[in-house]
This record gives sequence, C-alpha cells and structure tokens, in this order.
Amino acid sequence: MAARNGALATLIDVTTTYGEAGEAQGQVAEILTKDNPVLDDVSWNEGNLLTGDRTWVRTGKPGVAWRRYNQGVPRSKGTVGSFDEAAAQLAATSQMDRSLAILGGNPAKARMSFAKPFFDSMNDEFVETLFYGNSFYESKEFTGLSPRYNSLSGPTQDYIIDAGGSGSDNRSIWVVNWGPETITGIYPKGTKAGLLHMDATTNLREGPDGYPIGDLVPDESGNQYLAYSDFFQWDCGLAVKDHRHAVRIANIDFSDLKANRSTGADLEMLLVQAIERIQALGGNAAVYTPRPIGAMLRMQALSDSRTGRSMLGFDTIGGRKVTVFDGTPIRSLDALNVDEARVV
Repeated sequence: MAARNGALATLIDVTTTYGEAGEAQGQVAEILTKDNPVLDDVSWNEGNLLTGDRTWVRTGKPGVAWRRYNQGVPRSKGTVGSFDEAAAQLAATSQMDRSLAILGGNPAKARMSFAKPFFDSMNDEFVETLFYGNSFYESKEFTGLSPRYNSLSGPTQDYIIDAGGSGSDNRSIWVVNWGPETITGIYPKGTKAGLLHMDATTNLREGPDGYPIGDLVPDESGNQYLAYSDFFQWDCGLAVKDHRHAVRIANIDFSDLKANRSTGADLEMLLVQAIERIQALGGNAAVYTPRPIGAMLRMQALSDSRTGRSMLGFDTIGGRKVTVFDGTPIRSLDALNVDEARVV
C-alpha cells in the first residue's frame, strides 16, 4: 500500500500549471492536499455537463436462454438509464493592506500566507459537504455521501452496517473505494480542477516603490486605503457511479465505546465486515473515521495486539506514516465528529 495514486488523477495531478498564475495555483493545491487527507485519495474527473456530470448505468440485463441444435432463441437487449450529478461552487475573497503586504519585500508570498485561513475554511467546508451536503435542502451545495446512504431499507441498505447505537450521539465510519468508474470527485465541463486563485486587484501598475499600486478600498468606517484583493474559487462535486463501492458503518454509540469492548461496538469487527462488502478495493480506497473514534479504534487494537488479533498497523504513504487497517489507510476527520440521528 506504500504506492498510491499511481493510476488515478488526484487534485495535484489535474491542476494545470500555467505561468506565474499556474505556480500560485500549484501552491494552493499543495496546501489543500497537505491539510486535507481526503484529497490524497479522491480521484477527479471532468464532467460531461456544464453543471456537473451525466452517468449512464445499466438498469437491466439482456435475457439469455438454453437452446438445442436447430432451435432459435428470442432476441433480447439490456436496458440503460442515466442520472445527473451536480457540481457546486465554493468561493471566498481575501483583501490585504498594501503596506502590510510589502513589509517583507515579497507581497505575493505575504498574500498567500494571509489567505491561508481561507484555504483552511474551504477545506473544512468541502469535507463537511462531501459527507453531509444535501442539495435538496441547500441548492447551492452538492450532495454528499450521507444522504445517499441513509436508510437500512433503501437502495443502499446492503452497504450500511448497523452498529446498534440508539442514542443521540451516534457516529459513522466510512470505507470508500475511490475511482473514476466507482466514486469520484467531479468538476464541470470546461472548468479547471481544484481551487483557483485569481488576483482580483485592478490596479497592478508599478508604484514609486517598485510594487503594484493596488486599489483604494473602504475600511469599516468608509475611509479609503490601498489594498490587494484575491478571489478563490473551487468548482467541485461528487459522483457516485456505483454505490457498491462505499460502506457506511452507522449508529456507533460514542458514549458506549470502551477499549475492552465491555460495552459498545467492536470497531475492528465492523471494519472487517465493511471492507468485505466492497468487491475489489483499489489503490485509493480509504477508511474515514471521526477523530475520537479513530483514537478508540487504536485503543481497542492495542488491547488486541496482546493476543495477536489486531489488523491495525502502519505504512508509509506519500512520505508520511499512516495508520492502516488490513492495508487500507485510516483518515481521522474532524468533520465526521458530529452527533448523528440513528439511521433506520
């Protein structure tokens, strides 16, 4: 598992570099991936629609028949259907005082550093939407995984494992097998992947000090000062082309969990079940867990290690040491650490 992403286009792979702006964009992609482990796994595809992607799926198999010599068989054909996945646009603006930006002699670097909190916020918003977004209730965002895997009797029921929790502090663990034909990130046709950085400063003429002059902007009191402006835009969405490539372990009662399993769920046993439900794990498969659940998983595994049962270990992926379960990396995400209603 040390080699990953070899055949799949991740965020940095599909971020086109082009001149000075391209260098800035590449830097943004690196920052996003470093601070968001999900982006190490997600494959990205350009959609075939201006609003996202249309996927064609087989809805029925052709009929077949046994035959004897000199006997024909009826003609048959399969049936296909389509569904559309919508992308959404996440955006932010940053404005920095010109005098502050040129203090260190490198305004471009200063602006990128000043924008870092915006990257963090956009990263957090993307991951939260990836799992909990629902365009039915909020049309400006894309639909994430949870609304698709939300019923023990629905079309994805075989890919939801009930951990038995009935309280109000339930959590979920996810196993996702990323790939262009399974579950993938998308961006609209004709757009660029990843977070785009655009210099929104109008007046870039050189001032007497050798730096761009910038624009006059009002402060909170309406008084003018010179500033540089940046705009950040991320066109992104999620396409679940084959729902058999994600499993949700739902209804994990957080308050019941114990390292010795005297109460609560046996997390390793649940993960074994989840991974076995996915037919063929690819090189970009990953386990996503709330951070406290990830810690509990390691505590339960520590108890198991004395008996030789634990399937938890470590591997070096992308130059970083990562906790793995049976070879599949585990990503601890703060975005998943929310109270969930029981999935029924």
